[in-house]
Amino acid sequence: MAAYIARRLLLMIPTLVGILLVTFTLVQFAPGGPVETMIARIQGMDPGATATFSGAQASGEAGAYRGSEGLPEDYVKELQAMFGLDRPVHERFLLMLWNYARFDFGESYFRDVSVLSLIAEKLPVSISLGLWTTLLSYLVSIPLGIRKAVRDGTPFDVWTSAAIIVGYAIPGFLFAVLLILLFAGGSFVALFPLRGLVSDGWAGMNPVMQVLDYLWHITLPVLAMAVSGFATLTFLTKNAFLDEIRKQYVITARAKGVPEGRILRGHVFRNAMLIVIAGFPAAFVSIFFTGSLLIETIFSLDGLGLLAFESIVNRDYAVVFASLFIFSLIGLVIALVSDLTYAFVDPRIDFDSREV
Repeated sequence: MAAYIARRLLLMIPTLVGILLVTFTLVQFAPGGPVETMIARIQGMDPGATATFSGAQASGEAGAYRGSEGLPEDYVKELQAMFGLDRPVHERFLLMLWNYARFDFGESYFRDVSVLSLIAEKLPVSISLGLWTTLLSYLVSIPLGIRKAVRDGTPFDVWTSAAIIVGYAIPGFLFAVLLILLFAGGSFVALFPLRGLVSDGWAGMNPVMQVLDYLWHITLPVLAMAVSGFATLTFLTKNAFLDEIRKQYVITARAKGVPEGRILRGHVFRNAMLIVIAGFPAAFVSIFFTGSLLIETIFSLDGLGLLAFESIVNRDYAVVFASLFIFSLIGLVIALVSDLTYAFVDPRIDFDSREV
């Protein structure tokens, strides 16, 4: 097991380098850039207008910026040097790899704060959304999927499938708007707050009230994010259990008179849960990092999803690349943890015999 873990950890290095290389290369051909954004702000223009510049102008070549007309050439070169765009492309990439290897992500281009501090500031919101959404999805979907497998083909299975499919078809942001209309003072009742992760006077509350206030604020955003995730995990669990229930060892155990509950808990559950565990990394990373942008916007939650989107729009590449690196690293670590959980659930699995 130790050898397998070591191989996986070493494999993370070229994987991260490859992800950064592809993204860095695409950015060189993307229209606009931090220099154009800064010039647009100086000239009182919309920074989004910098997207009309050509990919060659984004490479940092002196005199290539049409938005710099009327500005001294030395000043434009000074801006390029400030963002590190005066260096050759390969030198900038290698310097970025060296800094990231030491977890030195530099400072944001436009916020005058370190990237790590900025990410740490937004992290509690994303952690709250990601962890609670994942927990709620698994607490509901796994028992429901098992129940549907046991009662396959019954009216319970049919109507729950219909309800889950309808929930899956509704986009998360649309369900969020519906929840606001129903429960956040829209057209009906005002049971939940409309914005923020905690109330303004949260710091002065006692611990119990702080927890209750936090849960009060997070309820609607978590429900909006979790509703679409129920379908995939529920049907995955159901199909995994159905596949195991129909196997010969289950039929033999039933023929020997082994109680149904013991069969499900002692044999079927352990084998069927392997495929559910295999899907955990992708589900967690999707919920944690990519599924919260619209929800954060609708509920006025300032998290990593909103930060990444604003950084891309503003061409704040220091934040973009650092976020990508951190997100990718966490995803790879979670995938490794998932494999280790495989071995915990089923000790028969031997990763030492695997090459990767």
